[in-house]
Amino acid sequence: MTLAVGAVAALALVGCTTDPTVTGPGASTTPATTSAAAESSTAPSTPSTEWFDQAVYDEQFAQRSVTPEGPADKPYLQHINAEMVSTAKYKSTGAKKACFANASISNPWRQTGWITMNEQLKELQKSGAISEMETRDAKDSDDTQIADIDYFINEGECDVFIISPNSTAAMTPAVERACKTDKPVIVFDRGVQTDCPVTFIHPIGGFAWGIDTAEFLNDNLQSGDKVVALRILPGVDVLEQRWAAAEKLFKESGVEAVDYFTGADPVEIKKIISDELAKGEVKGIWMDAGDGAVAAIEAFEDAGKALPVMTGEDELSFLRKWKDTGITALGPVYSNFQWRTPLLAAADIFAGKEVPKEWVLPQSPITSADLDSYLTANEGMPDGHYAKFGGEDLPGYPQIWQKRVIP
Repeated sequence: MTLAVGAVAALALVGCTTDPTVTGPGASTTPATTSAAAESSTAPSTPSTEWFDQAVYDEQFAQRSVTPEGPADKPYLQHINAEMVSTAKYKSTGAKKACFANASISNPWRQTGWITMNEQLKELQKSGAISEMETRDAKDSDDTQIADIDYFINEGECDVFIISPNSTAAMTPAVERACKTDKPVIVFDRGVQTDCPVTFIHPIGGFAWGIDTAEFLNDNLQSGDKVVALRILPGVDVLEQRWAAAEKLFKESGVEAVDYFTGADPVEIKKIISDELAKGEVKGIWMDAGDGAVAAIEAFEDAGKALPVMTGEDELSFLRKWKDTGITALGPVYSNFQWRTPLLAAADIFAGKEVPKEWVLPQSPITSADLDSYLTANEGMPDGHYAKFGGEDLPGYPQIWQKRVIP
């Protein structure tokens, strides 16, 4: 089945959870927010203090300045401070079937990665490493993804499980059940609360994003300036950690930050910004994902107000609006090229090669100094494309990503 990206792009959610009690690792069972808070943006969201972990914050702070190991021209194979683990027990010959339980393809970031992943799959099929990849799409539902993982387990035909979790706590038991099959399990993108997978693949993380973005805003604003933080939804570790880090740094600098859950709805984003501008001057915009960034800028333009200092993402719609308006901005990155890495990791595992237990990929934002180079490199790509997607060396480039047809 193929599905044009445009038909689903409007959904624009990173993921959602049907479990209202999702909490961060080591946290209490108190919800990060209530489901009502997630559904309404008429009031600021509740603080994310239960997601703050000083040790992880410090680790990710330091990892931002570490030079990764691995091929310089293949960031999707690089890793930071890796503990390598043996995969000798999984070594075997012949092409293997991968089973992929995906949270969703309901936003441009996930769609870009999904296209890249399928192009990587074609190359591994040609080389004889992977025979096929059976994929089940949970459509942003915890319950559906749990059922998808159990389906794969009961089917008994998977040589490797690849899981991109919909949410953190709710998906942990299902991942643990997959681990008990004694087949390799690879988790990527979002985490779970177990270390049973052979490898967990992700960019540096949410705290690094929060540090990069909050430091940028703090450097360009003054104590007492107001920042509106636009958040997609609660309960996903990487998103909660982005805000937990930013909230900490805003408080330390004296920047006044108020945050809202938006569902990445452009109409809701414009309403929030309009309401805040009616209360007084807004100097900065902070986002935990780039979806809706253009809508946020347009709200200032519609109101005839001075444009804010802003952080968005490396989505081209934001980068182009940044260039057109000349705003002071930063394009943080949650490295989209990570969608290639799980399949390459699976091939390495079946070859008996060591892989990182926690495979931390590089994650560096786009700055004003390199904005033009990324816009030039991605000329002709649609607005929903991500500038640092890392698939330029795959045979389908650039046409497959330009067409943006979901496999």
